[in-house]
Amino acid sequence: MDRAARSAKTGKASAVQAEGRCACGAVRLEIDVPAVWAWHDHSAASRHAQGGAYATYVGSWRSRFRILEGADSLTRFEDPDAGTARSFCARCGTPMLYERARSPKMVNIPRAVFASRTGREPRYHMHLHEKADWTYEGEALSPLKGYPGVMRARPRRKKPLAPDGMF
Repeated sequence: MDRAARSAKTGKASAVQAEGRCACGAVRLEIDVPAVWAWHDHSAASRHAQGGAYATYVGSWRSRFRILEGADSLTRFEDPDAGTARSFCARCGTPMLYERARSPKMVNIPRAVFASRTGREPRYHMHLHEKADWTYEGEALSPLKGYPGVMRARPRRKKPLAPDGMF
């Protein structure tokens, strides 16, 4: 279906879109750019769902969001206690959507599914109190000898004790 037909079917589209897809390509979606906002979610729930230290999402109004292909390839997990729903590609497992009952007009999409810019940089951090203690925090890295492309954090040096506490 061409862009004009999609616009006629789903409403008015902006002049610029960002397209995302799952790892296998079965599910394709797009949002009108710019996204409403972008953030890093450090919650335990997002860490478990995404398999990383934190998840980065972009938020879009539902009216500015479209599934281009593979809607039938999405599977959904609903957490009634949290009031959230997460959709994944049933074929490759890529997380595709994160929805919250308290924001029914918004849909949140993992930033990683987009190959192009979304018009928003992630400037917000949510649930920092749940941050994993093993999260990389920008400490100095150095190359690991013998392993091109691998960086490591150097062990912290212990401060020597003053001999008699005078200095």
